[in-house]
Amino acid sequence: MTATDRHPAAPTGTCETGIGWRHPHYAALLEQRPALDFIEVHSENFFGAGGAARAMLRIGREHYPVSLHGVGLSLGSAHGLDTEHLDLLAALVQDIEPVRVSDHACFALGSTSRFDRVHASDLLPIPFTREALDAMCANVQQTQDRLRRPIAVENLSAYVQWRGAEMDEPEFLGELARRTGCQLLIDVNNIYVNALNAAHPDLVTVCAQWLDRIEPRTVAELHLAGHVDCGDIVIDDHGSRVADPVWALFRHAQMRFGAVPTLIEWDTDVPALDVLLDEARCARAHAEDALQAMAHKPAIA
Repeated sequence: MTATDRHPAAPTGTCETGIGWRHPHYAALLEQRPALDFIEVHSENFFGAGGAARAMLRIGREHYPVSLHGVGLSLGSAHGLDTEHLDLLAALVQDIEPVRVSDHACFALGSTSRFDRVHASDLLPIPFTREALDAMCANVQQTQDRLRRPIAVENLSAYVQWRGAEMDEPEFLGELARRTGCQLLIDVNNIYVNALNAAHPDLVTVCAQWLDRIEPRTVAELHLAGHVDCGDIVIDDHGSRVADPVWALFRHAQMRFGAVPTLIEWDTDVPALDVLLDEARCARAHAEDALQAMAHKPAIA
């Protein structure tokens, strides 16, 4: 079976776009088979070797390339990785043969004693220190060795910050990629949300400067999502359409990094499938406009 036979719905073009494939759209996606370049699922939802979930993912894989996006590896944990979790991920990777595997630059595992580990069930920010970088490099390398492939590591939407930082986030991620050979998954909305919560006066410029410090060859995927302003804090809730300033930053990112595969994330208040597909079409249009304009105008006016 050729790649074309396996994925007949994948459109041609310069910018690959995909959507997060969530439970409300399992049946609709397979019935409609919309023109998408890939679909993304959360790895942990499919760890069971049998059952309906894995069977559904195998069917989806017959029609679209799959990107596995994890939320539980805890790559920044100073206590090391959960080897059982890593083994389950490795088995899923072997079964599904995803186009990309990713997780977050965060920690979730902690310890209350020599023998007890606790999982925070959240994506907690790491301190940008040399010690934290060493720990994450070791965990990323262990993951890549186990999976026998590079992974992509995503920048976090963080609502607290550690004191005593020895570098900033772009430098930390750049060093991580340099030392481990991993790739980066750049979430454009996360950058904007963090800038909003830090009350930067010139948000788009600050975020564009963040993007400009990332080495283009390290970027494997971009994420786009909506956020919500709760008054005293802005939350990356993946529950609405992409905001206009985030689209502007996305165009800048495409001009900076080239044609990078892009995902629309929508995880709360999940709308009809057509809404996600419309956002994916918008992403493709913005990217192609940016790529065409790359040689003729600056990324940020």
